[in-house]
Order: sequence, then C-alpha cells, then structure tokens
Amino acid sequence: MSDAIIIAAEPRELSGKGAARAVRRTKKIPGVIYGEKKPATLIQLDPRALWAQLHKPGFFTQLFTIDLGNGVSERALARDVQFHPVTDQPLHVDFLRVSADHAVHVKVPVHVVNEDKCPGVKKGGVVNVELHEIELTCNPEAIPHQIEIDLSGVEIGHSIHLKDIALPAGAKPYHLANEVTVISISAPTVAAAGEEAAAAEPAAPATPDANA
Repeated sequence: MSDAIIIAAEPRELSGKGAARAVRRTKKIPGVIYGEKKPATLIQLDPRALWAQLHKPGFFTQLFTIDLGNGVSERALARDVQFHPVTDQPLHVDFLRVSADHAVHVKVPVHVVNEDKCPGVKKGGVVNVELHEIELTCNPEAIPHQIEIDLSGVEIGHSIHLKDIALPAGAKPYHLANEVTVISISAPTVAAAGEEAAAAEPAAPATPDANA
C-alpha cells in the first residue's frame, strides 16, 4: 500500500477514433476517467509520464491523483491500456474514478517469497502457482501492490489455500472460495516419471527351484 501518485493530464473535448488519432498526432496519449456515476472525463497525457508509471510494478493496483490543472483533480485506478500491436506504444488508457467511501474490485498479483528456504524446493519439488492474481474487494486507500506468499517451511505435497493467506485489513476475496489452492509444491517430475515407469514394468518371472 502507498499514497496516491500524482500524474498530470489535460482535459480534451472531442471523443471518438478520429479525435483520438488527432491527439496522438500531437504526441499525446488519449484517455478517459469514468465511474462513480459521474460523466466521463476525456483526458490526454504526456507519454513520458504514462511510461514512467507503466514500467513500475503494480500499475493496476496503484492509486493515482490525476491533476487536470486549475485546482481540479480526480482519484482513480488504471483499468486498461491499449497498445499498438507492432510498436507496443500505448494508444489509450482508461481510469476508474474512485472515492474513499466506496470499495473497489481489484486484481492483485501473487508474489512468492523465500523460495530458496522452502524445504520442498530443496528436495527437488516444483512450485506451482495456481492463482497468479487474487481479486479483492477493498478500500481504494488500502490496495496492496502484491500479495506475498512465504514458502519457508512448505514441504512437497503441501498446498497453500486462500484461507491460509493473511490479507490486508478490510480486504476480502471477491468470488473466491476459501479452499481454493493458490500455491502447491509437487514432487519432482523426473522422480514421478521414474515411479510411474517402475509401477508399469511387469514383474520378473520367478526362477524355477532346481531342487523341485
């Protein structure tokens, strides 16, 4: 969790594909701020300001204060960025307007820590991340950038379920059961394959007793 980052933008008047192309010709990136049952606000941003945030981890969980000038600002979360299919340059960005008294749904990435201290990994086990993101309902001011899962002490064959994870105060899973598996440690694939091959191999015939 962190304070909102201020990002400068300018209001724009016209919407539509033609207007967006005109904005991009001025070397700006068109965008929109919507939500909270208010009219959408059309904006344009300096691409350098947007790229500076895109290259940081947790872009979609970061709370922004979008400064529109003349003392006007909007609190928002980035919801979508459209990229050029060839150049990978951002073409358009969507922001969701938020307020302190309304909870939001946000997908928070899972981050594994202490994998080098995991006894299951030391024995050759494989870490399986079943859920790369966990969708939470929480206050916009308390959105975590990531959910850390500590693997120290986890053995082969063990799993970490959603109910085992300490979520930030006030945060609740959205449409996820407590029993859902987030991380599991499976046996080494080579060892497992060897065991399967041994089980499939027919037993050697018994040697006849010479004294029979």
